[in-house]
Amino acid sequence: MSNTKLIFVGPVGAGKSTAIQTMARGRQLSTDEQASDMTRQRKETTTVAMDYCVLNGRSRRLHLYGTPGQERFSFMWDIITQGGHGLILLLDNSRDNPFQDMRFFLNQYKEFALSGKIVLGLTKMDLAERGPSVADYQGELGSMGLNLCVAGADVRNQADVSRLVDMLLPYVDGSTEGESEPQCLVG
Repeated sequence: MSNTKLIFVGPVGAGKSTAIQTMARGRQLSTDEQASDMTRQRKETTTVAMDYCVLNGRSRRLHLYGTPGQERFSFMWDIITQGGHGLILLLDNSRDNPFQDMRFFLNQYKEFALSGKIVLGLTKMDLAERGPSVADYQGELGSMGLNLCVAGADVRNQADVSRLVDMLLPYVDGSTEGESEPQCLVG
């Protein structure tokens, strides 16, 4: 059985812990603690180390990790991503400048971005009255010279989180070699 390590990354409140909880169905490791800084304005608790769960399939064991979103825990980002096969970058579409968040995290994980082993999951699309669309994100990525999969996702919905994982796996497995367009859903 092969082991695949996928990491959920992104800013505070984007849904990383919720995505792991959704997939784990109560069988996850969580390091959430009471928020003690400006994060408290967005949510009551925050991840201080990582979230983790294992999903066993027929031929593959998925190890899902969630990183803390606060920059003060950025030392954990490198530790958690070591040996990682791919990233799911969750972006809160209701934040003031989600493109700034996107650029920041793509720069942090440049190696994954350049290899195409990142999928962008846009959360809270329903809360953003005039937030960017999936097409807007793809246009912004194009201006950065990147061609990555982008999809809206409700991380409380297992089918949505599974879709993000399924979109990433062909890139992790290298089964998209030579393709000029990402083979993924839009919208």
